[in-house]
Amino acid sequence: MSKQSSTRLLFVRHGESEVTVRQVIGGDKACTGLSDLGLQQAAALGQRWAQGNEPKVDALWSSTLPRAFETAELLAEPLGGLDVQTHLDLVERRPGMADGVAFRDFSDQFEWERDHHPHIPLAPGAESQSDFFHRTGKAIYELVEANPGATMMLVCHGGVIDVAFRVLLGLAPSAPFVLWTLNTSITEFSTTDRPGLWRLVRYNDFSHLHGLPTRTEPAV
Repeated sequence: MSKQSSTRLLFVRHGESEVTVRQVIGGDKACTGLSDLGLQQAAALGQRWAQGNEPKVDALWSSTLPRAFETAELLAEPLGGLDVQTHLDLVERRPGMADGVAFRDFSDQFEWERDHHPHIPLAPGAESQSDFFHRTGKAIYELVEANPGATMMLVCHGGVIDVAFRVLLGLAPSAPFVLWTLNTSITEFSTTDRPGLWRLVRYNDFSHLHGLPTRTEPAV
């Protein structure tokens, strides 16, 4: 019997978004897609794949939020003309009534302390940290179970990548560390010979962004 090849997960954080430039919380209502710099970042990542030095990707998945979907669309052709498959549960933590609220106004409308309790929603109608962890972790494992031996790219969000670290590496949901995942950076995990044991191959690989600005300065 032939040995099954490793399953690979390539997490890509979306390009810089318009909501980041506008400094507002971007859920389904407020997200309007990529900034000009975000488009350049996604194009640079696509060029990197077109050079042929990265793993062949079998399936391309994306969050349904516009900033992720636009990034995935720009990657589809360089990846070999893949279809973009969307997954509702790869979206960032759902903000409820905080959707569209300016960062500077959040503390006036909601209590920052809510974000530090795992079972209290960030705002009315929003997800708690524990709900977000369960929803996202379940989605990742369902994709892995349905696609053994495949190399999948998941174009998603910084929060989703944070959950991936905790779920795939067996870390507690409340493990005290902070990730600073850059736009269009690559984070790669692969299975090992030991069932259930994953290997972190790379984190925050953004070498394709050389020469681009680090961010768009927010409007005053």
